[in-house]
Amino acid sequence: MKSLEKKVAIVTGGGSGIGHAISLLYAAEGTKVVVSDIDEKGGNAAVAEIKAKGGKAVFVKADTSKADDSKQLVEQAVKQFGALHIAVNNAGIGGPQATTGEYPIDGWDKVIGINLSGVFYGMRYQLPAIAAAGGGSIVNMASILGKVGTRLSCAYAAAKHGVIGLTESAALEYADKKIRINAIGPGYIVTPLLTKSLNEAAMKALVSLHPMGRLGTADEVAELALWLNSDKASFVTGAYYNVDGGYLAQ
Repeated sequence: MKSLEKKVAIVTGGGSGIGHAISLLYAAEGTKVVVSDIDEKGGNAAVAEIKAKGGKAVFVKADTSKADDSKQLVEQAVKQFGALHIAVNNAGIGGPQATTGEYPIDGWDKVIGINLSGVFYGMRYQLPAIAAAGGGSIVNMASILGKVGTRLSCAYAAAKHGVIGLTESAALEYADKKIRINAIGPGYIVTPLLTKSLNEAAMKALVSLHPMGRLGTADEVAELALWLNSDKASFVTGAYYNVDGGYLAQ
């Protein structure tokens, strides 16, 4: 039996990068996947790829920074597949690069809105639906920058630190309700979010920060998310797992 057989999952930011890899892996493991993204083209392409491989999926356009979009996303998942058991709150942006004293206010609001409030809005509506289905699991995508700071990305670091605290708090609240909630902290991963914004020299500089001498892949993060949302991690909740090539061990 596949590890997520007969489960229903929401994956936000599922149209590209880590979310795309998670959506495809979950579908291969028997999950009915609700792929969510603001990018209709990427989201629909992910669904088409899943269906071409014999999986089941639908695309729902949603902006995680809007609470009502998160509510409707959960409602659509239940309408399409009858229940909700799993969620991966993965959608995120990098935001502007600036020192804290010069950081643009609108950039701060957007990063916090998507990367932190978006995770809260997601769980706000996912948790009652998962409870109604008899229990399940949530994975929230944090970052190595949820544990340490970095220059020029105060909003991103603040949001990702917040995701870990939010995860731990919710995990305590739902530990006796058959719902597990954990966070993942990827290092620098080769995704469109990264490659589109950095030149070759900057990419090499990032590689040098990882003791393993390379950047991670979306598939490597997806494998950790799969384990956390499967019964193999049945005694794991309120945890933060970094997948970072040794970055945080330094």
